[in-house]
Amino acid sequence: MPRERIPVTYTFQITVSRKPGLSDPEGATTHKALRDLGFDTVEQVSFGRIISVSLEAPDAGAALALVEDMCAKLLANPVIESYEITQPT
Repeated sequence: MPRERIPVTYTFQITVSRKPGLSDPEGATTHKALRDLGFDTVEQVSFGRIISVSLEAPDAGAALALVEDMCAKLLANPVIESYEITQPT
């Protein structure tokens, strides 16, 4: 009788950021405010978000495929955002 794989919990971190060349109003406003406060060495500020997802899957490959699908369908807007998926150690 074949052994059934026991699902394992995998955790991923997704870093979502605006694609290069697109305006980032939040970043521009924060950049200006920091310079107004005397932080003259600030060159650029950009905003993004970090999402942590934990899920059960039979193996790491299946878990990563699910997270990729989540990013494509909901967690990132592919028109204006890029994302990077990492698995914390």
